[in-house]
Amino acid sequence: MGEYSKALSSYERSLEIRKIALPPNHPDFAQSYNSIGAVYVNMGEYSKALSSYERSLEIGKIVLPPNHPDLATSYNNIGMVYDNMGEYSKALSSYERSLEIFKIALPPNHPHLATSYNNIASVYYKMGEHSKALSSYERSLEIFKIVLPPNHPDLATSYNNIGMVYDDMGEYSKALSSLERSLEIRKIVLPPNHPDLATSYNNIASVYDNMGEYSKALSSYERSLEIGKIALPPNHPLLATSYNNIGMVYVNMGEYSKALSSYERSLEIRKIVLPPNHPDFAQSYNNIGMVYYNMGEYSKALSSYERSLEIRKIALPPNHPDLAASYSNIGMMYDNMDEYSKALSSYERSLEIRKIALPPNHPSLATSYNNIGVVYDNMGEYSKALSSYERSLEIFKIALPPNHPSLAISYNNIGMVYYNMGEYSKALSFYERSLEMLRKWVSPLISKCRKQDTLDVNDLYEPLPDCEAATLTDKLEANWLVEIKRNPDRPSLIRATLRTMRWKPLVNSLIFIPSELLKISQPLLLTFLMRFFEPCSMMPAWHAWLLAMGTIFVVFCSSVILNYGIYVNNTLALQMRVAYSGLIFRKA
Repeated sequence: MGEYSKALSSYERSLEIRKIALPPNHPDFAQSYNSIGAVYVNMGEYSKALSSYERSLEIGKIVLPPNHPDLATSYNNIGMVYDNMGEYSKALSSYERSLEIFKIALPPNHPHLATSYNNIASVYYKMGEHSKALSSYERSLEIFKIVLPPNHPDLATSYNNIGMVYDDMGEYSKALSSLERSLEIRKIVLPPNHPDLATSYNNIASVYDNMGEYSKALSSYERSLEIGKIALPPNHPLLATSYNNIGMVYVNMGEYSKALSSYERSLEIRKIVLPPNHPDFAQSYNNIGMVYYNMGEYSKALSSYERSLEIRKIALPPNHPDLAASYSNIGMMYDNMDEYSKALSSYERSLEIRKIALPPNHPSLATSYNNIGVVYDNMGEYSKALSSYERSLEIFKIALPPNHPSLAISYNNIGMVYYNMGEYSKALSFYERSLEMLRKWVSPLISKCRKQDTLDVNDLYEPLPDCEAATLTDKLEANWLVEIKRNPDRPSLIRATLRTMRWKPLVNSLIFIPSELLKISQPLLLTFLMRFFEPCSMMPAWHAWLLAMGTIFVVFCSSVILNYGIYVNNTLALQMRVAYSGLIFRKA
C-alpha cells in the first residue's frame, strides 16, 4: 500500500519485543533487521537500509553454516542496496557472493540461481555492459524455463528484462518481441488490472518512444496509467512514474504545456507519499527543468536542475551517476546562457564523477569530453577544445559501432577546431572523414532499400540531434520568444534565426574563401607553366612538371572544398526550412 512509516513502526516494535524475549543472536533478529531494511529501501533511505541488512548478515554468520541459503539472501539484499546507491562494483561483488553460496547450497537449476543471474545482469545493464547483461539475463531465463510452468510470472519478468536490454542496444524489434511475450504471459496468469500488466505496457511504450512512434507510446503509457489507477492507491509512487513517462512523450512530441502538466502531477504525488529528499523528487525536478529548457526559459530550467542536484546530493552517494547527469544539465544551461566558466566547471565536475562511477570507455564519458570541448571552442581556447574532442573520439571508437553517426559528429567537431585554428588541410581531412562515415552509414541503407523496397525503422540509427525536426523547431521557437521579449515592438526573425543557427552561417560561408583563392591561383600557375613552351626557355623540365602537378592539385582541392561547401550550406538551408516550417505549423 506504500504506507512505509506504519510498516517501519510495526517492524521496529516487533524487534523491541524480540530483544526482550530472545537471546542476542537469535535467527529471528536477522529476520527483523531484514524486514526493516526492506522498508528503508522502499523509502529511499539506502544508508539505513544497508545498516539493517548488514546487521542481519552479521547475525546470520554467527548462527548459520557458512553456505546457508539465508546468507546468500543477505548478500543479495546488500547488493540490492549498493545497486540503488549507484555503487555498482560493490553491488556486483555482493550479488556474485550470493550466487556462489546458492551454487553450493542449492540444486543446479533452482529458481534462486535464476534470481541471482537476473540481479547480476541488472548491474551490468546499469554499467552499460549490455552484452554481459544479456548473457546473464538469458542464463536466468534458461533456468526458469526448466523449473517453472510455461506461463509462470517469473518467465514474464525474464522476457521483460531481456527486452529492456535490447531496447538500450537499439535493437527495437527484438526488444518489442521480448516485451510483448512478457505481456502475453502476464495476461494469461494475472488478473486484468494487475500492476505488472501496467509495467509491461509501460516498457512497451518506452520502446515505441525510442522508435519515434509517439502516438503508440502515448497509448501504451496511458493504458499503463489506467491499470495503475484501478490497482493502486490514489497516490501510489507508480502512478507518479506513469505521469512522469507520459510527460516524457509529450516532450518528444513538442507539446511542452502538456508535458509540464504531467510532470507536475507526478511531483504532487511524490510530495505526498515519499520522504522530502527521495531520489524520485530529483527526477521530477530534472524533467521539469528539461521542459523549461526546451521552452527557452533557461533561468527556470536552471532553478529546477539545481533543485534536483540539491536532493541528489542528500539522497545519493557522492559519486552516483545521477549526480553527474545533474552537473551536466546545469553545465548545458550555463553554456546556453553564454556563462562559459560556470558551464566548464559543471561539465568538469560531471566528468570527475563519471570517471569514478563508470567503466573507462563508457559513452557518457565521451559525451562529457565532447561537452567540455564545445565550451572551450566557444571560449576560443582551441588547443584545449581539440584535446577534449580527441579524447571523446577515442572513447566513441571503442564504445560504438564503427560507422555510428556520433563518430561522424566527433570528426566534424575536430575539423571545426582545426578550421578555427587556420589549419585548413587538417580541417579538410577531418571534414572528409566525417563525410565518409556519413556515406558509410547511408550506403547500406540505400542497398537495403533496393533489396527490400522499403526501409524499416530498425534499419536506421537514431537521427542526429541537430537534424531532428522537433529539436530545430524548439530552438527557433525558444529564440523567437526571447526576441519578442527583448524587442516587443519590432521583433526580428533574422535575429532569432542567427541565435538558433549561431556560428553556422558565417563558418559555412567562409568555406568558399579557400576555394576562390585556389581558383585565382590556377591561371597564375598556368601562366608560369606556359613559359616552359616559349622558344629558348631556360626553365628546367622538372620545374614544368612541378607546375603542372601543382595546377592539377589546385583544381582537385578547389573541387573538394567547393562540393563540401555546397553540402554543408544545403544542409543548413534544409535545417532552416524545417525549423521555419515547424514554427509555422505550430502557430497555424
